[in-house]
Amino acid sequence: MANDSSSRIVADLREWIATAAPGAKLPSTRTLVARYGASPVTVQKALRALAAQGVVESRPGVGSFVRAVRVARPNDYGWQTAALGSPQNRVPRLSAALRTTPNDVIALHSGYPDRDLLPERLVRAALTRSARGDAAVRRPPAAGLPELQSWFAAELGAMTPVGLTPPTPSDVVVFPGSQSGLNTAFRALVGAGRPLLMESPTYWGAILAAAQAGARVVPVPSGAHGPDPDELARAFERTGARVFYAQPNFANPSGARWTPDLAGRVLDVVREHGAFLVEDDWAHDFGIAADPVPIAARDDHGHVVYLRSLTKSVSLAVRVAGVVARGPARTRILADAQAESLYVSGVLQAAALDVVTQPAWRTHLRNLRHQLAARRDLLVDALREHAPTARLESVPQGGLHIWVRLPDTTDPARLVRDCEAAGVVIAPGDEWFPAEPTGVYLRLNYSGPNPGAFPDGARVIGQALARQRAR
Repeated sequence: MANDSSSRIVADLREWIATAAPGAKLPSTRTLVARYGASPVTVQKALRALAAQGVVESRPGVGSFVRAVRVARPNDYGWQTAALGSPQNRVPRLSAALRTTPNDVIALHSGYPDRDLLPERLVRAALTRSARGDAAVRRPPAAGLPELQSWFAAELGAMTPVGLTPPTPSDVVVFPGSQSGLNTAFRALVGAGRPLLMESPTYWGAILAAAQAGARVVPVPSGAHGPDPDELARAFERTGARVFYAQPNFANPSGARWTPDLAGRVLDVVREHGAFLVEDDWAHDFGIAADPVPIAARDDHGHVVYLRSLTKSVSLAVRVAGVVARGPARTRILADAQAESLYVSGVLQAAALDVVTQPAWRTHLRNLRHQLAARRDLLVDALREHAPTARLESVPQGGLHIWVRLPDTTDPARLVRDCEAAGVVIAPGDEWFPAEPTGVYLRLNYSGPNPGAFPDGARVIGQALARQRAR
């Protein structure tokens, strides 16, 4: 019955739109509900259908408007084909996880935490203080503010076992976000045309950074508990690679966390081959049932290049990350960083340092752990109830996502379209594989907005999967 009402609203509004001026505002949801005796959900479904057809555009908080039809002469960019030549390395398109969506959809695709999970009060106060201080007018050192370098070094040094040399502040280079750090690490340590070992599946941004550096990615299979050290050793021997990129704690997308034994075996393999491990500790602040222990804390010979970001845990507007590297590797990384961006905004560095050195920061992290646990369990339970064919290979002990295996017969593109038509935005798993996917997966974000809608989102996914099985 709801589908019939939605179709009638769509048909009536299309007739009205046909005679309306471009930019004309459609009647409000409340008006349409009263006019058609339909529920707000049915009216929103009709408006989404019109938006999908390209005849209206939605402006969150303002309303829906008739889309203007723009007719322009085609531009000829053919000359660029000869000027650019054939690409040496094709750069992947940006991830679906970066899409912005209307407020009225259930967004399970994002790679970022909801605003409610950020220390907003601390961030606003820190930005105000940093804007009033010297950081607002002075150029910071190329490697970063000394106080922030010291903080990154101390954080890692606190986990360094007795008998090993902890990192020093001069080992740290500050970057404008972890993506910039990955770009530089791959350019400085790998270079164009050289092999780069990488877990599969892995973070799509690392795949992008490797492509931009011109590196030749060699996938190393990695499951719910991490990679096989013997398989990693064979990959080093077969390719002559000198760098392995990995996420030992709460990997994106799989959520995998390496055991201490596996971490030690991987580090041994890296050392035996005279290689580097680029350790991405992106989820350091997002532990739930376990605390991350970086492999870099076990290494004082310069084999581990350690990357820790504060962007997701402090504020999406405060893009600050630290790379800890030793010896000539650190020299090359700093030189590349200077060539890329000269230095990182002192205001943002000062604000990030202000937040993480406040006593309230630790209180925030304790509360965050409980909130993430509740959201994770809510989404996991909803999937088990409403989408039983969507199988979780493991429940992550931290991070922001769950990694879901779908039946092999699933058409992922169709699943994404069907879910979006029903108001649920999801991210297919293909883009997290540096080579061909080994199955059909979804990466779902349990830290996104409106967790109360997780059961509805899981129900839509389950219904879309059931329709595919029925055909």
